[in-house]
Amino acid sequence: MSVQRPSEDSLIARFFAPIAGEGALGLKDDAAHLTPKPGHDLVLTTDALVERVHFLPDDAPGSIARKALGMNVSDLAAKGADPAGFLLSLALPDGWTEDWLADFAAGLGEASRDFACPLLGGDTVKARGPLTLSVTAVGQVPTGRMVLRTTAQVGDLICVTGTIGDGALGLKLRSAPPWSDGLSPDEKAHLADRYLHPQPRYQLAAALRDHASAAMDVSDGLAGDLAKMMRASGVSALVEADKVPLSSAIAKAVRTSPDLMDLALTGGDDYEILCTVPEKTLDSFRQEADRVGILLSVIGRVVSGHDRPVFRINGLERRYDVGSYQHF
Repeated sequence: MSVQRPSEDSLIARFFAPIAGEGALGLKDDAAHLTPKPGHDLVLTTDALVERVHFLPDDAPGSIARKALGMNVSDLAAKGADPAGFLLSLALPDGWTEDWLADFAAGLGEASRDFACPLLGGDTVKARGPLTLSVTAVGQVPTGRMVLRTTAQVGDLICVTGTIGDGALGLKLRSAPPWSDGLSPDEKAHLADRYLHPQPRYQLAAALRDHASAAMDVSDGLAGDLAKMMRASGVSALVEADKVPLSSAIAKAVRTSPDLMDLALTGGDDYEILCTVPEKTLDSFRQEADRVGILLSVIGRVVSGHDRPVFRINGLERRYDVGSYQHF
């Protein structure tokens, strides 16, 4: 017996119109409208997520929604942009249920409120493959103030927010590796949450505009993303690995299995901000980070050259050959 599905219009009206923002016009029109603040530029970013590539089939629908929006808001934050809204394209495979979609919409609505990034519109279609979704997020910055990744300067300090490696080890935790036996339930829950639910640092956008010379978010691994930013800026970097901030869960796992430090430095799904800051502005930048409750760590310095960044680890210097994650 075939399952009676709601029409596309009724699906949108039931699940997505209630969480849409003002410019979405109730999702009853072909497009949304967005008027930027006077004296501001728009900043746009988009990311697609595919089942079994960016999330697992048994991930909670609300978690998938939060990750999809969170990773895009993270990109905006690294550009110094304040969120203004987003568009969602959702390709639903055979077998989707209304309960799944209700949970997805609830998670999406909660994330959009938390990140102050309202739904403005999008598209819903039937997929002939795995569940696929794409978010296009829009932010705004004062005119000419977007923070680029191409403008790091020799002598700048290299900073990161939060902690590094939690997302990558949170994914590994799903297979119950031996090193996880020594973690407490709270530590395991922390790693799992960091993989499933990115915490975009949008509260730091204004401070980045004021103090950072260059920035990007860490989505594909610290080592690879740092190399990408240094290469784009025509410089290199020296990083003190013992200054890379680790959560207590990661620190304990690395003590049990030292090789996990490589995964922490090269794995993805951190969604922290990597930035370069002139030394003279560091104190002011740190004060702003403290004010909004975001941990900020200095991990190294920009140096001249075109080689991959050097990581000093236990008295040895290492350049990671692995780049950031590539789909092709």
